[in-house]
Amino acid sequence: MKISIGNDHAGTQHKKEIVRDMEKKGIEIINHGTDKEESVDYPDLAHPVAEDVKNNRTDIGIVICGSGNG
Repeated sequence: MKISIGNDHAGTQHKKEIVRDMEKKGIEIINHGTDKEESVDYPDLAHPVAEDVKNNRTDIGIVICGSGNG
């Protein structure tokens, strides 16, 4: 399985935990999210995840943001 993941600054810690757990299970991750807690716009990180899923580069996509709109 291959997962595309993206997050804004509010989802950094959650994303790190998800990536760690998935990699332990042998799941390949494409990380489009930020690894910092400095403010970024979620659309800049969500669109590449959606493109990966749309173009069958990954099986699923996960986006994490602080507002719940992502």
